[in-house]
Amino acid sequence: MNRCKNPTNALTFIALCALVAGAAGGFPLAASAQDEVPRPQTQNESLVGGRNFPIGTLRGKFMVTNAPDVELDGRPDRLGAGARIRSAQNMLVMPGAIIGQKYLVNYTRDAAGLLREVWILTPDEASASRESLNKPFLNIWPFTSNDTVNTQ
Repeated sequence: MNRCKNPTNALTFIALCALVAGAAGGFPLAASAQDEVPRPQTQNESLVGGRNFPIGTLRGKFMVTNAPDVELDGRPDRLGAGARIRSAQNMLVMPGAIIGQKYLVNYTRDAAGLLREVWILTPDEASASRESLNKPFLNIWPFTSNDTVNTQ
């Protein structure tokens, strides 16, 4: 039993498949939104031989008094839950191992204002200037304004 009564239908079908396959080659396989993945914004201190730190990172003088209590720039502060302290070699440091030692650090805060990430600086990193050295206490709000409302 021959199901293909007309052989020209089979040739037409093959030609149509070849045409569709050739036209599909003109379209990209990946979505264009996936082509341009944004890179995290960093302040590049690697120019002086250091690491890349996130935008909004602050600098201060840091000392662990009794974990999670710390002293930052001479004022009492606190490490947040899950806070990470990284040494100059970029390895994790337990707070109990550095009690009473003073370091120059870069740090970030979490949404509650507690210390989230602390990086102990190398001498090369410490020599690089920080843009955010004199920023306000909470550096997590990108929409802060210096405008004051006059209520007179």
